Amino acid sequence: MNPSILVSTKKSLGVAEDVTAFDDEILMHINSAIGTLTQIGVGPPDGLTVEDATVEWSALTSGDEKLNEVPSYVHLKTKLLFDPPEIGFVLTAMKEMIEEKVWRINVVVDTPEPDLDVTGEFLDVDVIDPGYIY
Repeated sequence: MNPSILVSTKKSLGVAEDVTAFDDEILMHINSAIGTLTQIGVGPPDGLTVEDATVEWSALTSGDEKLNEVPSYVHLKTKLLFDPPEIGFVLTAMKEMIEEKVWRINVVVDTPEPDLDVTGEFLDVDVIDPGYIY
């Protein structure tokens, strides 16, 4: 995959890299998808705006391999907005895939890192016994 958000998204849409006639519309949809990702905690806290082909995926994911769903989400969301399928069940399937990707990305973002010290060893953490509920 091309590291450029714009170039790889255009490729996923079937638009050649050298065709720039649709760039403004594609960029608008890419930035809309990134706005959603920012709201769920992905990317820089102040957000990220893609204005050209120089912005790379690493600016959004910080190279975190646990966020490998992010490019797929952006591609699907941009496809849905830029060139939605005309067949109803394909549209429904695409929307379900987008929802699943958002859910999976949320799981990654909301999963706390284990309590490790600087040596990589787990810290002793007190576990509170919730007791038994009858």
